[in-house]
Order: sequence, then structure tokens, then C-alpha cells
Amino acid sequence: MYRTAILYALASAVLFGASTPLAKILIGVIDPAVLAGVLYCGAGIGVALLRRLPARWVGGTDAAAATLRRADMPWLAGAILAGGLIGPLLLMFGLANTDAATASLLLTLEGAATVLIAWFVFMEAFDRRIAIGMGLLVAGALTLSWSGTPSLASLTGPAAIVGACVAWGLDNNLTRKISLADPLQIVQWKGLVAGPINLSLGLWASGSLPGIGPGMRPQ
Repeated sequence: MYRTAILYALASAVLFGASTPLAKILIGVIDPAVLAGVLYCGAGIGVALLRRLPARWVGGTDAAAATLRRADMPWLAGAILAGGLIGPLLLMFGLANTDAATASLLLTLEGAATVLIAWFVFMEAFDRRIAIGMGLLVAGALTLSWSGTPSLASLTGPAAIVGACVAWGLDNNLTRKISLADPLQIVQWKGLVAGPINLSLGLWASGSLPGIGPGMRPQ
């Protein structure tokens, strides 16, 4: 059981790591807000279809026994706002002004943001070793992502990515409040709610969906 969980975690890390450079490529042919909407719509629809499969096929438990309750809705709404709307939008706009390698390094700050919010907002206990570890993580990410003399233009992209990390750190803490619920149901609602909103915002702000096929051209 633990081996399977470790494999899932490693696969998740690989896919998450690959998502940043792939999104950077797509930024050239699609508006950042529209891209955020498309990605989350895809996640919501894909997981909704996945939940229709028998639980044993996807390694889950009986979803009916872990359905979201009414008391979970405020936590879910906050997680959708922070992690489904604000976080992806900030990341996409940050990627538009930051190279993929720097963005990937800065995204490691999500872990630090999660821990800091847990400590100072949700009042979770911590010790000196964890504090030192988080400090080293932040220092390492900032050092490795440093790219010369800072300017307002060069700081806009990285600042947006750090903001995305803070939003996802809040999302992680809010989602923890409903962690006993079916995780696929949580992801489904994040995608189905945040995706269309981001897509609508992008289209409203003069963004557009790219053409399909070899005729695609950067905006």
C-alpha cells in the first residue's frame, strides 16, 4: 500500500514538473487567462469522467461514503477561489514574463507558503528544525532563480509566481479541512467551477482560443 502511494506521489511530482515548461510553450499561442481556464476545464471534465468508473479501477474507495457535506462547502469555496482561480491566473501571467526554469524553481515556494500559512493562520505547531528547513528552501529557491540586476519589469513575472504559490498554499490548508471527503470529487468541482470562470474572464478580456492544427500562430 505504501509503495503504491509513493509511486503515485512520484508520478504526481513528475507531471507537475512537466506542466510548467509545457504551459510556457502554450503561453505563446493562447492568452494566459484562457489557458488557465482550458486547463482547469480539462481537469474538471477528466476527473468527472474518471469518477464514473468503478472505484477499484482507479484505486479509490467508495465515493458515496466520502461525499462532500454542506458543512464542507465554505472550505471548498475558499479552496476554489484561492487554488482554482487566483493561483492559476497568477501562474499563467507570471509565466508570460518569466522563463520556465526560473518559474519551476520559484514554484518550490508553494511548500513553504503552505507551512507558513498553517503556522500563522491555522495555528499549527512547528519546531525549530522545520523552521530552518523552510528557511533554507526559500533561500535556495530565491538564489537559484536570481537572474541579475532586478528591475520592475524583471520582477513582475516572478512576483506573480510567488503570489500563485501563496494562493496554492492557502488552497492546501483549506483543502486539508475537507481531506476526509472524496479527493476526486474535490478536484472535479475545482475544475468545473474555476475552469469556466477563468475561461470566461480570459475571453471577456479580449483573449481567444487558438486554432487547431499546424495553422496555430503565436498571438
